[in-house]
Order: sequence, then structure tokens, then C-alpha cells
Amino acid sequence: QILEEHAFTIELAENDVSVVPPILLTGDTTLATFGEFEFCLYPRRGGRAPSLDDLDSLQVLGRHIGRIHAFGSQKRFKYRPQISVQTYGIDSRTFLLDNNFIPDDLIPAYASVTEQMLVELETIFDNAADINQIRLHGDCHMGNVLWRNEIPHFVDFDDSITGPAIQDLWMMLSGSRNDQQHQLSKIIEGYNEFYDFNLSELSLIEGMRTLRLMNYSAWLARRWSDPAFPRTFQWFNTERYWSNHILELREQFALLDEP
Repeated sequence: QILEEHAFTIELAENDVSVVPPILLTGDTTLATFGEFEFCLYPRRGGRAPSLDDLDSLQVLGRHIGRIHAFGSQKRFKYRPQISVQTYGIDSRTFLLDNNFIPDDLIPAYASVTEQMLVELETIFDNAADINQIRLHGDCHMGNVLWRNEIPHFVDFDDSITGPAIQDLWMMLSGSRNDQQHQLSKIIEGYNEFYDFNLSELSLIEGMRTLRLMNYSAWLARRWSDPAFPRTFQWFNTERYWSNHILELREQFALLDEP
């Protein structure tokens, strides 16, 4: 999976897409070892997060994501995962419930809301079964874009996956519903210059947001035995965290039925 991620970013860079690919090391490999550790190296790049208030910048972002997807659609991942209700939703819920992460008194609430959400998500994604699945960045939020000299440099392809194009667009949005509509219209305007956006994918935005919420908790839980995680994410796996998470899921569940 790591080598496939590296190959994807190198392919994009070779086609003049603005990404930061890993450096080829001795023996033309991007992945080296030191003792029991595997590592790779990247060139240093500076920059800042793009401004959501600048609609012209959003159009530029759209153009670059459109180029990523134009090349991403030309081949398929063999080893990278695919975003789905099963992988991001059902598997995440099962892991958390089977491994005693959620406090006993909160389990019924978590189990109930996620069960209802998954039924709704299955319907949403079944209705979108004909949408094209392509290679994606996978975690395309503003924190993974370095903006410099009016050019966005995309980094951190370690979550690259197979999925619908909207996965790389919705995380660029923030603010009120009206704000997000304006932002999305500018992103898609630039995007369509290089790759045609399927407007039917808009119906997946809240579903994608829901799956990300569920998957993120499970992502942290699966790595909780790594000593770095309890130190870095001290707020996770507390009574307060799970109470807030369940409330967030309930609020998100209500959004699934919005147009």
C-alpha cells in the first residue's frame, strides 16, 4: 500500500501536477529500512493553508484537484483500500464495540445511533452505485495543501484511497450552508476545466462526512497501543469524548436527510 501511494504521487509529479512526491533513494526505491523501521524522505516545501474567503483561490484548488482526478481515473489501485459503508462505517463500529473502547453506560446510545445511521448510509450509497470510483488523495483538507506563490502543493497522500471524486472536494468546505454552496461552486468551476464533475455525487457529501466521523474514532482506537497516540491525543477515549462523539453523530444523522 505504501509503495502504491508513492507510485501514485510520483506519477502525478511526473505529469506536472503540483504534489510533493517521495524522494527516490538508493536502488531506485522510495522506501528504505533502518533496523526494524521503514521510512521515506520528502523534499522540504514551505507554504500556508489556502484562504477559504478567496473564491479565486478556491477555483485554482479546483483546477488542481481536477488534474489529480484526471490522472487518478486512468488506472486503478490494487492494494489501497476503497471507501465504503463497510470499510469506514460497519468495520469501524464493530471494532469499537468489540474492543471495549466505549464506556458501558454509553454503549446503548452509540450502538443505537450508529445502527440507524448505517441503514440510512446503505440506502444513500446504494442509490449512488453507478458513480465512478477513482484513485483519490483521500484526505484532501486545507491542512494538506501548502499554498505558495498562488500555487497549491498537495501533500500527505498516506490516506489515498479508491472512491467517488466528491471525497476530495467536500473537506474543502466550511461555514454556513450558503458559504459552502458558494465555495463548492467555485471549486467545481475550476475542477471542470480538467475533469468532468458528476453532480449526482453531491448527494454523498453528508454521507461521506458521517463515514469520516465514524472512521476517525476507530482509526485512533486501532492505534491506541502505540505510546505516541495517548500522548498526542489526550482528549480521546475519555467519558467526555464519547459523550460528545455520540451527540455529534446524532446531529450528523439529522443532516443525512437534508437535500
